[in-house]
Amino acid sequence: MSKLKFLALGGMGKVTQNLYLYQYEQEILLIDCGIGFPDLYMPGVDALIPDVTYLLNQVEAGAKIVGMVLSHGHDDHIGSLPYLLPTLPDFPIYASTLTAQFAHDRLLDKKVDKEIQVLEDRQVVELGQFFKFQLLAITHSVPDSKHILLETPVGKIYHGSDFKLDKTPVDGRLSDMDFIQEIGEKGDLLLANLDCLRVEREQWTPSESTVGPALFREMENVSGKILVTLMSSHLHRIQQTVDACERLGRKVVFVGRSVEQNVKTALQIKNLTIPKGLMLDKKKMSQVPDNKLCIIIAGSQGQEGSSLVRVVYGDHQIVQINNQDKVIFSADVIPGNEVPYYSAIDQLAADGIEVVYPDIRPDIHRSGHASRVEQELMLKLLKPKFVMPIGGADRHRALFKKTVAQPLDYQDWQILLPKSGDVLNIDQKGVSVAQQISLMATTIDGLGIGDVGPIVLSDRLNLSKAGIIVILLPRFNKKIDFTKMQVVSRGFVFMKEADEVINYIKKETLVIAKDLGNNVKDEELKHRLEKRLARRLFKIIRREPIILPVIWDF
Repeated sequence: MSKLKFLALGGMGKVTQNLYLYQYEQEILLIDCGIGFPDLYMPGVDALIPDVTYLLNQVEAGAKIVGMVLSHGHDDHIGSLPYLLPTLPDFPIYASTLTAQFAHDRLLDKKVDKEIQVLEDRQVVELGQFFKFQLLAITHSVPDSKHILLETPVGKIYHGSDFKLDKTPVDGRLSDMDFIQEIGEKGDLLLANLDCLRVEREQWTPSESTVGPALFREMENVSGKILVTLMSSHLHRIQQTVDACERLGRKVVFVGRSVEQNVKTALQIKNLTIPKGLMLDKKKMSQVPDNKLCIIIAGSQGQEGSSLVRVVYGDHQIVQINNQDKVIFSADVIPGNEVPYYSAIDQLAADGIEVVYPDIRPDIHRSGHASRVEQELMLKLLKPKFVMPIGGADRHRALFKKTVAQPLDYQDWQILLPKSGDVLNIDQKGVSVAQQISLMATTIDGLGIGDVGPIVLSDRLNLSKAGIIVILLPRFNKKIDFTKMQVVSRGFVFMKEADEVINYIKKETLVIAKDLGNNVKDEELKHRLEKRLARRLFKIIRREPIILPVIWDF
């Protein structure tokens, strides 16, 4: 019997770019297709998408993608769809109602036409010769989230993406604990892949329904406008904010493209309820007194260009704030977003605007991820032969092993912690690394996809650190006149104070050119100037600007 292959195309030890590959012989099943976010070392990059080189190579070698299953509607699980689907052969995609609609909206936004099939819970779907799967209900911070039970020739696999075990969810839709227990009682589950992101927290994650009363308390007795910023897909948080507005007699206004689109979608499929007359068009805000307004606004992470950030810095065309208003951050900071998140809060505080956020009011936000005790309960109920923590950083995966799996008597060989790029071979006998591949996320930069590689990023970092020097070399009658050479810098040194450095650059340029002789080709001259000047400047001033020689023909 063949072995089942497994690979996290978005990498292991990452919270975003979720895209998982399961392959048996020539059939491939994919789960999720998420986007990622750049770090501080990727200036100018808007987003990251998983590296699908391995997948494309498998298809070229004769493999067939039999389908894709989406677990829930967060962008780190569906956001890469419009970028990757046009590069892949056609295949069916399956999801729950809300997830399918959110995914459809993302595709429509990029003019990608693809139907997504909606499934009921526990509905059995057969894909190709080797795969069957079912969706089962699970609670998370976006409604209609699902876990996935796979049946493969080597055994059953439980793919437990982002979840929490909320006992009192806002919409009353509980996790399907009966089905989860039934899976475990059968005793034939080969592998459970479980969300481990919040393993550092020991206590049960508080219910989302506890946020509503906290928001109401913060919204009482405010003399001006209230701005609530939250994750745009967090419909349960939006619902509780709307409910508080109804009690307080405030009109609700939605501001921000993402939140406006998600609310429109949720209302259409009845995942959100807003009483008639409570919602106000943002263009009519001026007709309502400030003390009767609540604005639910996108930009809870302080994202550059978001509606909230434009309001904070006074650049929004419609919404302006003053010191009678109050801003509520009903979202905590995503790791890596600390600088823009706290910068927005700092600016509000500096302007005398009352601002509250989870660091000082913990109950205005509740995590959508299971704590250690919930992860432990899931593992106890499922009873898999092997367990793999997913959806967390390396520290979370290591802590899951130590505090969740090992206390339940799982041995090292049963706890899977693959490295990024590990292709696993899985069967009843065990798990091994079949091969190790290099994964390099594809960059999204404006309209460009994948055209910003390591060299471009290195140049951008050097520009940000040491600036650029342009050496203009005029050429008359096929001969460069070095006496008319000009040196221009940006972000390097203040020009009026740089005479000594500029003169040094001119002298060194002349020396390098003489060493090369009169017959040197243009590209060779420019290359030598770039390399030698960069090294010599670094020795003198410990900075390495980008050197850009330009030969100018007259």
